[in-house]
Amino acid sequence: MYDIARIALTFAAIVLLLRRKYNVGYVLLMASALICLLYLMTPANILKTMYGSIISSVTIELTVALTFIRMFEMILREHNILKRMSDTMRGILKKKRFVMISMPLLIGMLPSVGGAYFSCPMVEESAKGLGLSPEDKAFTNYWYRHPWEFILPLYPGIVLASLMTGIGARRFFTLNLSLAITMLIVGPLFSMKGVKGTFNVETRTQKRGLLSFLPLVALIVMVMVFKIRLSIGLVAVVSMMFLYYRYDLKAVVKVLRYGFSLELIVLILGVVLFKDTLESSGAVGNLNKVFIQYHIPVLSILMILPFVSGFLTGFTLAFVGSTFPLLMNMPTMTPYAYSLAFACGFIGVLLSPVHVCLILTREFFKADMMGIYKKILPAVLLIFIVSVVQYVILNVYR
Repeated sequence: MYDIARIALTFAAIVLLLRRKYNVGYVLLMASALICLLYLMTPANILKTMYGSIISSVTIELTVALTFIRMFEMILREHNILKRMSDTMRGILKKKRFVMISMPLLIGMLPSVGGAYFSCPMVEESAKGLGLSPEDKAFTNYWYRHPWEFILPLYPGIVLASLMTGIGARRFFTLNLSLAITMLIVGPLFSMKGVKGTFNVETRTQKRGLLSFLPLVALIVMVMVFKIRLSIGLVAVVSMMFLYYRYDLKAVVKVLRYGFSLELIVLILGVVLFKDTLESSGAVGNLNKVFIQYHIPVLSILMILPFVSGFLTGFTLAFVGSTFPLLMNMPTMTPYAYSLAFACGFIGVLLSPVHVCLILTREFFKADMMGIYKKILPAVLLIFIVSVVQYVILNVYR
């Protein structure tokens, strides 16, 4: 039970500091230090964890990807491409709500850590003149990028879950399809209030604007069709845009300086180090043992273990890798049970204050974290209800 108290204390400190508007990266670095103290980690273990976090492939990939996303966004903004993309979506989709959600849905198909930052400026552009709060825009961007993670085989979390459990990938995706659809349906209940009607855009502008999507389409094709890492794809696309727009050395340096942000580096290190510290300190593993030691019912463990792990790490791959091996050794496990476990774990990920997408979205829109949570909490509750109802029905009629 001491582990629960220590983790609760750490997250209470995180929430308190975020409420006081401290930089998220520094907050997570302080939280990592607090975990080290509470778990009495040795200096050698602390240094090993820090070194591992700094040279981690996640840190490197995230740094390169987010830096070039900022560069990409700057180029798009400088050449008025974002506005043309937004105007084109307005002309094609017409309805204001559809235009708002189209960008995060499209970018969400890219299975990238922190990819939500990519669609932030697009949502901002689409929301101009609609009178939406920062929290509303942040929720829309965050929420609509994530339905794909339930069903898209490009995401490693769902693929790993399918491989570990021996459930066919197609069946796992089918079981999770109702959850992805639920995400799409419930989103408008908690966002875009008062956004009605359609945009009036000239057809000629719409057709000409289709060309503005070429850089984005090229990036998506690289990642999804040719399975190139997002960071490499971004470097390639940004380089091609430098050549197309004939950037001289001075202009390239200007874009590079904009892309490389100290706050961004601190943010990335904070997220990765906090996750690694939780794992190396034994916090996640000890919590799993507590649930088993106190003979908590299987169904409760099925829901609580993935949720807690997802909440603590903010990574789908992390909760699948840390909890599914334990679940596989429990009795009465069925494909429906694993689907429920995946749903609960992913709900934890969506609620996690260390979820990179949530952190980056909140930072971009300068939104109040509690204001975003007021929208996320009831939305994930509906997903949870659907997942439990599906589990009960499928078990009765199997």
